[in-house]
Amino acid sequence: MNLPILVTYQGPVALLSLNRPETRNALSGEDMFAAFETVVDTLNQNTAVRAVVLTGAGSAFCSGGNVAEMRDRTGMFAGTPSEITARYRSGIQRIPRALQRLELPLIAAVNGPAMGAGCDLACMCDIRIASSAARFAESFVKVGIVPGDGGCWLLPRVVGFARAAQLALTGDTIDAVEALRIGLVSELVAPEELLPTALALAQRMAVNPPQVLRWTKRLLRSAQHSTLDQALDEAGELQGLAHHTPEHTEAVQAFFEKRAPVFAQPQTP
Repeated sequence: MNLPILVTYQGPVALLSLNRPETRNALSGEDMFAAFETVVDTLNQNTAVRAVVLTGAGSAFCSGGNVAEMRDRTGMFAGTPSEITARYRSGIQRIPRALQRLELPLIAAVNGPAMGAGCDLACMCDIRIASSAARFAESFVKVGIVPGDGGCWLLPRVVGFARAAQLALTGDTIDAVEALRIGLVSELVAPEELLPTALALAQRMAVNPPQVLRWTKRLLRSAQHSTLDQALDEAGELQGLAHHTPEHTEAVQAFFEKRAPVFAQPQTP
């Protein structure tokens, strides 16, 4: 069987491609859940990587859960209510937990439909760029279930409570133009421009100091849940460390010498 996630590299940028086009990249199976964990751990340990792009193989970004397994009550959807609860915890919920641990900037290049858990997967990324072929739906209600992968936590943080509630409670599908209007995606491009645009953005991030990129991502994530005082304390702590990094010294020197800085690989924090 092919790997569920293909990883390729373009210099300091890692490109992740969901690789189940026959299921429209459905998020199901132990191999898929484990792949997210393995990829995140590998990227966190690889100091040569500075930014990450996630996309889908084939015509879909991600179709969400496997509806055929829901119908047949197999896989993650088999058993009693308590057994299904346990399977969600040991199954698809491992994906948002893994991506929350990713220290690097993560850009979703949404190439096609992102439905149900696929929409939530896009929301697990820091930035979303959509092809004009993309469609989005928080569609769990349409198959009589709730967003079990954390969608009710993720989506409001991207588009606000009211818009998230409308999407989750209607299950409506929206096109890429509407996704851009409501802030679900930050950029809309032609299909052939999607990966070049996402990779170019990742490269613009990757020219910056690698350790500071990771620390800035950490501050952005933790600030979603912290008080202002907590955010200031953590920012002050990391700033103290940043001022004593070779990256800071090189960046300041390059600024005064009017040249592009050259950064060595960061040390593991």
